[in-house]
Amino acid sequence: MDADSSLDHVFFPDSGVVSVVAVYADGSIIEMATIGREGCTGVQAIFGAKSSSVRLLVQIPGSAAKMSRVALTRAMGSMPSFRNLMYAYVQAFLEQVMVSVACNGAHSLKQRLARWLLMMRDRSDDDALQITQNLLAEMLGVQRPTITNAAQELEHAGLIARGLRQVTILDRQGLVDTSCECYQLVRARVAFHLPKTYV
Repeated sequence: MDADSSLDHVFFPDSGVVSVVAVYADGSIIEMATIGREGCTGVQAIFGAKSSSVRLLVQIPGSAAKMSRVALTRAMGSMPSFRNLMYAYVQAFLEQVMVSVACNGAHSLKQRLARWLLMMRDRSDDDALQITQNLLAEMLGVQRPTITNAAQELEHAGLIARGLRQVTILDRQGLVDTSCECYQLVRARVAFHLPKTYV
């Protein structure tokens, strides 16, 4: 979904991961947040928006439930428990965005790469992530050679293995130890707002 496109539906992923990205005039993009089974696309629709201001990219394919914006608005109006759940998700989502902004300025690329891989792994339930070096570079806002160097550091430490269009996590705890504190912080905030979530 591109920015400024009609927001007719929202999707609730059962599996897979969707990235919310900012798009710049030169065509470059950078990730602002990720969405997995803890939430839904189209956060703006929760507040009545009819168009999207961001681009969505499916990073890890999976399945999702689809709901029209009209049905979402109707359900929020008639079901207080659903409305409260949606508002709780918005809080968790916004806190993820704020942590991401701070993380990009405060932590090393190796730490941020470890955090990103862990977040993908949490939502995919598979140690083999179908992602490319180009994708990693785009999501983390760096050049391809820079992300290659960071990935090589993780690989040499025995934390990941890189293949063609794939990164396999070999040592999750090692990645957690390498990652910045932002990974645990986001997990804690999601657990606080959405205690039944297993992200």
